[in-house]
Amino acid sequence: MPMPWTYRHAQKEFASFLADARDRMSLDSDKMTYTAIEGVFVTFRARLRPVEAIAFADCLPAVVRAIFLYHWDVMSMPQPFGSRTEMTREAQALRPHHNLTPDNAIEATAFALWRHVNHRDFGAALARIGPEAEAFWRPEVADPAEIAPRII
Repeated sequence: MPMPWTYRHAQKEFASFLADARDRMSLDSDKMTYTAIEGVFVTFRARLRPVEAIAFADCLPAVVRAIFLYHWDVMSMPQPFGSRTEMTREAQALRPHHNLTPDNAIEATAFALWRHVNHRDFGAALARIGPEAEAFWRPEVADPAEIAPRII
């Protein structure tokens, strides 16, 4: 089997994902964007059982997958999903003295993520988790072509 594209081109793929998220959030730097997406991932992951998180992570690009799984306490009990506003505040609470995460962080991360995943596999993983996961990762787009997977 050949080496998966996501491993061979991990940095290029991550840079593209980060740029999409940064642009959507109107942030000034990759550092600010990284904190925002990490907060979003930690917030979502806190609502999953390990089997759900692994199935979700399997759909992600290599570096994004690593960020999603980094420092995860797999023994913690899943929290219930809250409103988008509540979960945004939770994402913004990560490293509170160094966090400029905007209010659209979840939507912007979802937008960027959809542009870098296999839609069929990602949609199936979200469906297995449930409608709250599907809603969490639903970007606000007028045209589905906006989130079509990109050629990097």
